[in-house]
Parts: sequence; C-alpha cells; structure tokens
Amino acid sequence: MQHPRDVLLGAQGAAQALPVCDHYCGVEARMRKSLQLQAELAEAFGAQVMDVTLDCEDGAPVGGEADHAAMVAELALQAAEGARVAVRVHPVDHPAFAQDVATIVGRAGHRLCHLMLPKVESPEDVALAAAAIDAAGAPTLALHALIESPRAVHRAFDIAALARVQSLSFGLMDFVSAHGGALPAHAMSAAGQFTHPQVVRAKLEIAAACHAHGKVPSHCVVTEFSDLAALGQAARRAAHEFGFTRMWSIHPAQVRPILEAFAPDAAEVEQACTIIEAAMRAHWAPISVGGVLHDRASYRYWWQVIERAHRTGRQLTATMRAFFEPAT
Repeated sequence: MQHPRDVLLGAQGAAQALPVCDHYCGVEARMRKSLQLQAELAEAFGAQVMDVTLDCEDGAPVGGEADHAAMVAELALQAAEGARVAVRVHPVDHPAFAQDVATIVGRAGHRLCHLMLPKVESPEDVALAAAAIDAAGAPTLALHALIESPRAVHRAFDIAALARVQSLSFGLMDFVSAHGGALPAHAMSAAGQFTHPQVVRAKLEIAAACHAHGKVPSHCVVTEFSDLAALGQAARRAAHEFGFTRMWSIHPAQVRPILEAFAPDAAEVEQACTIIEAAMRAHWAPISVGGVLHDRASYRYWWQVIERAHRTGRQLTATMRAFFEPAT
C-alpha cells in the first residue's frame, strides 16, 4: 500500500518528520538527565517526541572548549539506540568551530540526527560549515541553522532553500541584541516577543521561508522557564498563529507543555483518521464526509494532523498507526 506521505506530500514529507520539541542542555549532568528524559517519554508516548541537543556554543566554558567537545562526543556515543541526539557547535567564525567539528563529528557524527549551526548569516556560512562537516566524514548529516540577526532574517529564504538545511530556528535574544539597543528588553519576554513588530516580522519571515522550501520552522525559547502558563501560551501561539511546527526547550519542565501545545486535540485526530481512511478507500479520489467535500488539498491538511499527532504521542487508529511502524 502506498504511504499517504508519498501520495500527498512528496519530497516535502521527509522534512516535516521531526519531533516538535528540541531540548537544549550544556552541562554534563543536565545532558545525561535530558537523554534519560527522552528515553522515558519515548516509552510513555510510543514515539520519539523530543530531540536532545548538546550545546557547545553556550555550554562550553571559555578556554575549555576542547574538553567540552570531547565530553559531548562521548555522550553522543553512549546514547541509547534510537535516541535522537544533536549538537550545537560554535559559529563558523569562532576559533573553536573547526575543533568542535573534528572532535564531535569525526568521532560521533554517525550517532547524530543533525548539527545546529548558530549565528548563520548567509548561505555561504552554511557552505563553509558543510565543507568542514564533510571533511570530518559526515556528508549526509542534516544541518539546522539558527537565525539570529536582521541580516540573517533578510537571507532566510536563501538559507532555507539549501538542500542540506533541514530546519531554521529563531534566536530571539541575539536578534533583539543585534539591534544595538533599539529594541526594548520586553521584546525578549514570553509576552513581548509576540507583540513587538520587529520580532513578529522576523518570526513570520522565518516560518514563511521554511514552508516555502519544505523545511521545519523551529520557535525560540521562553526564558521564564518556571512560568509554565506563559510557556504554554507562547507555544500555542507559535503553533497556531505563527506557523511553527517545532519549539526549543531549555528546562525539562518545559517539554510536556510544548508537546501539549503543539498536539492536535482528540476530536481533530479522530476527524483526521476518519477522513484519511475514507480517502484511502476511495483511492484518493474526492469524497464527502459529513456533508463536506474533501480532495487532495484537504487530504494533505488532515494527513499532516495525523503526523503531528504521532510526533506528540496522540492515540491513532490501528490503520494510521501502522504507517509509523518500522518496516518488517
């Protein structure tokens, strides 16, 4: 049986198959706890619902970059089978970048799901990083780019167009700081980042660039990590108003609220399963469900609801669940 993703999404389907939460940690003890949390959630939800990104850029102490990179490589190698482990290296113009890549990608590139490139300003930055990563022995390793400045926002469509780039993330705090004090501190807050016009424009540009090229737009952090109500509201707005399909977490308590905010509700999942199963029986020809016409255009939407349900651990019918099980 042909997979609905192949019928409806084509080449864009693969790019969307990422967990909705990308969890960042830069201290060894927190890295280990995060990998354990990932395993626990995978068992509870029956799917990998979060990535764990081990952080070199903000995690490595000044002067200790080499030791930190070696530790990150070792943790990636020790991760359980099936774990989704990524690494954020230093920017391409940082003295530690080449060392990060040689150590981490050279030793553990085969265990990484992607590499996060911070401070990307242009496609040329990605090309420089890709050349180093290829030389380290990982020519197929997916790259994610962190958009953190007005110039980077201006080039977001060009960066998203690169075949090697799988996702763009928005770096809120660096973006605000890049304006030289012209933007207020409130623009970095959980509420202010959704009202300040410059920040709103940047988010919309990044989301649009990703959707234009079949890539994954990943929303920025909420730094008020103990305010889970504010986090939940921000995550819901990111998912339902701004078009993001993924979001950063910086504290374990943020993971479940992000999953909840990005998940479709039970009624929507049930409706999606009903429509897609009816479409399959009709060999993807137009159908009527409850007096409403559906065809390939709406099938694509409802299949994406099912994919999002799977990525957030929602219950699916046996027929739909089979599409996410490993081939035997």
